[in-house]
Amino acid sequence: MGLFASSSGAAGAGIGVLLFIVYVAFIVLMIASMWKTFEKAGQKGWTAIIPILNIIVLLKVVHKELWWIILFIIPCVSIIAWIIVSFDVARAFGKGAGYGLGLIILPFIFLPMIGFGSATYVLEPDPLF
Repeated sequence: MGLFASSSGAAGAGIGVLLFIVYVAFIVLMIASMWKTFEKAGQKGWTAIIPILNIIVLLKVVHKELWWIILFIIPCVSIIAWIIVSFDVARAFGKGAGYGLGLIILPFIFLPMIGFGSATYVLEPDPLF
């Protein structure tokens, strides 16, 4: 019994390490994608790694007023705000509503496609922001 207990513990630890590596890879992919997306929009890419500031810059990219940051703080309302901003990000890079839906459902696929793909930023700079 002791032999099986130790081998199952090692297997569990191995699975835990594997899941941690996948999680870190996912986070790095999303940060790099946001970084490249910000740079394509004429913003500083490093702002993608700073919480709150990355949302402020994202709002700037999609030409939303700064008070929208409050919507991201309110539970449940933040989900609706994120959906609207996702559609606006798609529009800002010349994509349609289907792409916006992809950013909502599968951001780990569609955000890297914007950041590392051929998408170009099509909105004019907002002079009021």
